[in-house]
Amino acid sequence: MKYLVTGGAGFIGSHLVDRLLADGNQVKVIDNFSTGRQENLNHHRDNKNLTVIKADISDFDSIKTHFHGVERVFHIAALADIVPSIVNPLDYYRANVSGTASVLEAARLAKVKKLVYAASSSCYGLPDTFPTPESAEVRPEYPYALTKYLGEQIVLHWGRVYKFPVVSLRLFNVYGPRTRTSGAYGAVFGVFLTQKLNHKPFTVVGNGKQTRDFIFVKDVVEAFVLASQSDCNGEVMNVGSGKTYSVNYLVQLLGGEVVYIPKRPGEPDSTFADIAKIEKLLSWKPKVSFEEGVNIMLENIDYWRDAPVWTSESILEATKDWFKYLTK
Repeated sequence: MKYLVTGGAGFIGSHLVDRLLADGNQVKVIDNFSTGRQENLNHHRDNKNLTVIKADISDFDSIKTHFHGVERVFHIAALADIVPSIVNPLDYYRANVSGTASVLEAARLAKVKKLVYAASSSCYGLPDTFPTPESAEVRPEYPYALTKYLGEQIVLHWGRVYKFPVVSLRLFNVYGPRTRTSGAYGAVFGVFLTQKLNHKPFTVVGNGKQTRDFIFVKDVVEAFVLASQSDCNGEVMNVGSGKTYSVNYLVQLLGGEVVYIPKRPGEPDSTFADIAKIEKLLSWKPKVSFEEGVNIMLENIDYWRDAPVWTSESILEATKDWFKYLTK
């Protein structure tokens, strides 16, 4: 098979590329390397089945020819993180909304057989129902969540209007090796593992009793592959563990001292995916336990050695716009 992965040098995208190449497929990666890392793909540098194209997905003319001959597309590329989306909302609209429309049109014109979109469970905002089903009300709390949801709506619209086979997977709290190490304050595992490497206390938000549906990246990749191979069309599905774990439990597994920093507005007390739909439609189930996944993270901890080390003071400074705009 011939696949194309946007954002294939990023965290989730590079793991998906690993899987597709291991299965013997030909893979094209489109990435502008704004957050993706060449190092995530270096172990494939001699693989003739991999082609890496440096391009911006929102530049339609620069990407459209690369879709020719491709059978399936995984659209993973996006700008992530809450704070930068509040500070630079137009950048997020361009990447996550206009970029998604550009990818869809390029895929449609190339007569791609299936497109699978990486949506975000952040669209649920502060949900009322746990576990949260796909039918829950959409309540984006910040521009990142809004732009990822608008991207999903574009995907579904292209599917309806152009009879183009699409599936949207709403990802919960994905973690695993290669979790982002960008300068923007974001992914909890990257923050905590860098703090552990540097013998600094873990900066736990609020009282640490908030819970998250952590899902290991290998299980997420399996969901993408199954979605691309399925007959499903126009479906939206949650991808989570179907369980939820407190941040306090995470730091207990990681082992180390803790300092507590102020609870932030717009963050849910819990994320907890109802995964009945994806279990039924794709016969998918998560296989990696949280404890097993955390051990894998610790085994790969050196990946975060050069990442920025966050302290209580630097986090408060980095998130000041969060409090400024999201406090109600």
